[in-house]
This record gives sequence, structure tokens and C-alpha cells, in this order.
Amino acid sequence: MAGKQKRKLEDLSVDEFLLSGDFESEDGEESEEETSRQSGPGKKKINLKSAKPETDLKKKGKASEHKEQLSRLKNKDPEFFKFLQQNDQTLLNFDDTDSSEDEDEKKYHRLPSSLEEATSSEDDHDEEDKKSSKTAKKAVESIKVTDKMIEEWKVAMKKEPTPRLFRAVTQAFKAAVATTKGETDAQCRYKIEDSSVFNALVLFCIRDIYVALQKMLNLKTDKDTKKLLLPSSSPRWQKNQVDIKMYLSGVVQLLSCLTEATVISAVLRHANQLVPYYLCLPKQCRHLVKQLLKQWSTGEETSRVLAFLALNKICRHKQEKYLNYILKRMYISYVQNCKFTSPNMLPMINFMQRTLTEMYALDTQATYQQAFIYIRQMAIHLRNAMTMKKKETYQSVYNWQYIHCLYLWCRVLSTLHPSDVLQPLIYPLCQILIGTIKLVPTSKYYPLRLHCCRALTQLSSSTNTFVPVLPFLVEIFQQVEFNKKPKRMSKKPINFAVILKLSNVNLMEKAYKDGLIDQLYDLMLEYFHTQASSIGFPELALPTIIQLKAFLKECKVANYCKPVRQLLEKVQENSSHITGRRQKAAFGVADATSVAAWEKQMQQEGTPLSRFYIQWKKLREKEIQLEISGKERMEDLDLPEIKRRKIQEKKEEDKKEFKDLFQSDSDSDDDDGIKVKAKKGSRESDDDDDDDDVDDDLQLSDMSGDEEMEGGDSGDEEEEEEEEDEKASKAPQPLSSSALIKLAEGGEDVVEDLELSDDD
Repeated sequence: MAGKQKRKLEDLSVDEFLLSGDFESEDGEESEEETSRQSGPGKKKINLKSAKPETDLKKKGKASEHKEQLSRLKNKDPEFFKFLQQNDQTLLNFDDTDSSEDEDEKKYHRLPSSLEEATSSEDDHDEEDKKSSKTAKKAVESIKVTDKMIEEWKVAMKKEPTPRLFRAVTQAFKAAVATTKGETDAQCRYKIEDSSVFNALVLFCIRDIYVALQKMLNLKTDKDTKKLLLPSSSPRWQKNQVDIKMYLSGVVQLLSCLTEATVISAVLRHANQLVPYYLCLPKQCRHLVKQLLKQWSTGEETSRVLAFLALNKICRHKQEKYLNYILKRMYISYVQNCKFTSPNMLPMINFMQRTLTEMYALDTQATYQQAFIYIRQMAIHLRNAMTMKKKETYQSVYNWQYIHCLYLWCRVLSTLHPSDVLQPLIYPLCQILIGTIKLVPTSKYYPLRLHCCRALTQLSSSTNTFVPVLPFLVEIFQQVEFNKKPKRMSKKPINFAVILKLSNVNLMEKAYKDGLIDQLYDLMLEYFHTQASSIGFPELALPTIIQLKAFLKECKVANYCKPVRQLLEKVQENSSHITGRRQKAAFGVADATSVAAWEKQMQQEGTPLSRFYIQWKKLREKEIQLEISGKERMEDLDLPEIKRRKIQEKKEEDKKEFKDLFQSDSDSDDDDGIKVKAKKGSRESDDDDDDDDVDDDLQLSDMSGDEEMEGGDSGDEEEEEEEEDEKASKAPQPLSSSALIKLAEGGEDVVEDLELSDDD
């Protein structure tokens, strides 16, 4: 046994020797271990005492077994254990997590037989790790940015910008952006603790960084060439790419955190300058596009314009990469932000329509693809509403988002009209608008009908396409009973520009019919103006002239007949003018080129209706501006305001005014004239005290005219009231029926001539 053990120890290395553990164990333990190792499958001789520790050791694993062996080593060989403590402390304080050599044991997790508490040495080790990490963070965030440092950076940037200096400024800007996001634990080289330092640093970056970058990368832009010079063409780009990427990301993060409109505008101007740098970094450019879309759809007016300019710049220079994506996102943002319409929102919606139309003008092929998809989508919604005839399907069509989308595509096709690519989309769009009008042709949805007619008129005039709009307008004259008296009177006129549906209360109001006549007059005049120079104007206007004459015969309300009669006169005048000029023509109807040349000449010369329309349009635009701004039309008349005083204030003023008069008259009670008047009013004296409060409540708040009419008698009447109050308090007596009758009749009224001033 000893020889075997010696040979075994000689073969072992130092690590295996330390791991072997209990080499000086007792004979009993050695014999048990040897018997357990040497016992093969044929030998069934197993000690019950050694079975339990064997299974426990297998469960615990080699790491826990080694820790137990080291603890036993302390008792058996204290000198060697001391040597290990002095020279190799990590060997004793190792992690005792179990590790097995088998791959199966690595695959599956086994629960330990007993949970062990962390020793004091492990706790000390964790605390040391935390302290070291804290000190490392402190070392990173130790540099505090000051105003002096920023001034030094400014001077150095203007003299000669270097990559090292730019890296320092970029790190400071990153720390400033982290403060806006609330990331105080972010590991940055610098830290910013003062708001003035933050403002100075951001202002410095916005003003000077772009020029410094151009100078550092040695980029010279030629004003003659329209092509954009990308910074990636510079040989110094690769060296500074990481710092530039960090700075561009910081600008986007700063833009997402700001709320002040002026600061957002300043950062957007800076981002517009940096667009060439963003185009070289696709990831940062996508983040910028998201923020620009957000500002374009929801920001203030200036922010919207600047965001649109940046988006347009990106699309013009990297059209194949970003145009389709940006057009799609802009359309979705437009639909999301036109769900509700108000006088304040209308200018923003119109701005989005105009700018989105300008973006679609960059590429008609991409415009056709998206327009085809979205117009077809609207046609499917309309078809479902016509076939299913349910409230939900009607609402999917009769809403502001649907109407504003129709307005948008009418504007796009009208603006980009001489386009062979978009020409096929005009007919389906007109069919959708006509189908929307016919879906629910009731009086409640007259405002929506008027919106569709206005969109059709715009599309017809811009694309030289004949669209029958007049039948939908003339039909309203037949359906509404304008002679019927309204059941309700309304304070304000109905603004048809911001409503799609009328309530039952609106249909009973007088403002509904007044507004409807104005809208019909406007739309019919606009449509006739678009066809005023057409050679077929007399035939086009004839059915409408007949309907308007029938309306004038039936209608008895002068306010409604007046605008309709004026419109009828102008249409007839233009019709006779076209007829007279047409009779002098020497070409036939089949000669299309001669007809087009004749119409162009008529348009240049002008017609009676077109001249009238120009004058009317100027006045109408002023009225629309007042309606959009929410002001009433009466505000321009400069009417004088009547300031009324409260009753209690008037009482106090009267008391102050006549205070001296009461005191002086109270001494001269022996005057005969006053006694006579007191006798005349004695019958009224008993009831004056009771009705004093009632009379005060019934008085008008503005009594300046009455005071002038009564003149000096007011002081005598006040004195009489005091004497009568004293008598009534001394001897109250019941009134007879004759006294009550005379009391009801009252005294004689005093009338004086009014003196009017020159101003009156």
C-alpha cells in the first residue's frame, strides 16, 4: 500500500498534489477510499459507512470537495496552511460553485444539496469590486465643464480645429444631451451641472461646429455646382468618423428632448446644415428622418417649415434610398394629424397638403405607385359602405381623414397636371368623390357634399377635365324649404369649412339656411368661373338658369333671393357674351385646335363673369380669414361699448355725492316750501320705506341720463324720503283703499327738454 501511494505521489504534479487532499489520512479512511476505488463490478463488498460520503461527494462536485479538503488541511498541517495564506490567498478564497467534467452535467442544472451562506471574505471582495467600479466612474466623470473651458474651445476651433479638440467638444456635447434625457449615471468624460454652461455649450455647437468640421475635413463647396459634396469624400473622414457619428447622434437626441419652439428651430437649422454628414451615415440619417417627420406634422409653424426643408434636401440628394420611405411616412403622419379639424388646425392641414404635394413632385413614378395604392384603398372603403350599408361602414367614409385625403390627391393631381403618368388617376378619383356625395344624400351631410363639390371644382379647373358638379348643387335648392320659417334663432353663423355633419338643432336654425345660401352662391360662382371662357358655356349654364329662375319664383325671402338673382344675372350676362363672340367664329365644332385657340383668346381677354369673380374673390378672402381666426364680422364696425355700473356701486356713489346736501338740509327743516312738498307726498311716505329695496332692484344700471333730467329736485326728494321715514317709524298707520290707489298712480312726472351736443 505504501509503495503504491509513493509511486502515485511521485507521478502527481503540484496542482494535482494540492487537489489530492487527504494524503496523510488514517489507515481506516485510506482503506475505505482504496476499497471504494478498487472495487469493480464483480465485487459487491461495500461499506455502509463509506456509501453516504461517496454519494455526498458526487453530489457536491470537485470544487466543494476541494474546499472541505482545504479546511481539513488547516488542522492537519497548520504550517503549510499558513504558507498558503501568506503567499496564495486566492487559492483559499476561490468560488466553490460546482463544476463537473462531464458534458451532460454542464448541460443540465442540478440544485445543490444545501444552500451555503457567503463568507466574510467574499463580502469583502464584493465591496472591493464596487469601490473599484465607483472610483473608475468618478475618474471618467471627473472633468467639470466650465464657461472658461467653452471659451477656450471657441478660440481654438476658430484658429485651427484638430481631431483631439473636436473629440473633447463632442464628449462634452454628449454629456449635455445626457442631462436633458435624465441619464445622470451615463459614463461620460465630462459633466455639466449648470444650466448656463449647458446653454453656452449648445449655442457654441450650433454656431461653430459646422464651420469647424468643414475646415477640419478640408471640404470646399463650389457655389456654381449644384451637386452636394459629401464629407465621406475627404481623406480625413475615416479618422474622424467615430466622433462625427457621436455628435450627429447627440443632435438627434437633443432634438427629441426639446420643448421650446425657438430652441427647436435653432437645432433644426443646424441639422439642416449637417444633412450631408447624415447622408454618409445611414443609421443616424434614419433617426433624423423620424424626428423631422414628427416636427413636420406636430411642431410649431417655423419648426414645420425647417423640418420640411431638411426632408426635401435629404430626398433630393439621396432620392433612390429615402424618397419612398419618406413619402410613405409623411402621408401616414398627414392622415394621423388631420383626424380633427378646427379653425386653428386648418392652416396646418393646408400646409401639410402643399408640402406633401411638393415632395410628390420630385418623382412622378413613385407618386403614381403610392397614389394608386391609397386611392384604391379609399375606393374599397367606399364600395364596402355602399354594399354593406351599416353605420360603421358609413363612418369609415364620412370622416375628416377620408375627406382630407381626397383633398390631398386632388391637389396633387391638379399641381402635377401635365403628367402622362398621373393622368389615368383623375377619372377614378372623380368617381370616388361623386360616390361619396351619393352615399348618404340627406340634408344632414350637406357640408360634406359641399366639400366634395369644392374638391371636384378644383380638380376640374386645373386638369381641364369636365366634371358635372352643378347638378349636386342645384339639387339642394329643390330639397330645402327656404320659405319655411326657422324654429330657432342662433347667435353665431355656422362655419361650413370645419364641419361635415349638421345636427337636428342646426337644421332648425336660421343660420343654417343663411350659410347654405352663401355656400351655394360661392361654389356655383367658382364653378361657372372655371368654365367662363368655354365655347359651350351657354349650353352648360342653361339647366342651372332654369332651376334658379324657378327658385326665385317660389322663394319669398328677400335675403335669399338677392344673391341668387345676382348670380343669375352674371351667368346670363356671360352666356350672352359668349354667344355673341361665338357667332362671329369662322370654324366648326369639329375643329378642336381652333376651338382651343378661341377659348385661350377668350381667357386672355376676360369675360364679364371672370372680371366679377376677381373682385368678389378679394372680398371673400377677407371674410374667410375672419372666419378662420374665429372672429365675428361685427368686430370691424368699431361700435362704442356701453359700460354699465352695478346697482350697489351706484348707491354708494349717490351717497357720497349727496352727503353734504343731506347734512345742510337737515338743519333747515323750518323751510315752508319743503313742508308743502312733504304734505303733498305724505300719502306716499308710508310705502316708500317698504318699496325702497324693490325700486333699487328695478332701476337700470346706467342712470346718467335720469340724473340730468331730474336736476336739482333729486335733493328735495331725498330729503322728503328721510322725513317720511322718520314719521313712519314714529307712528306707523294702515293705508286706506283710496291711499293705495293714489300710491299706485304715483306722483307727477317731471319732464325737461334734452340738450343734445353736436356729436349726437
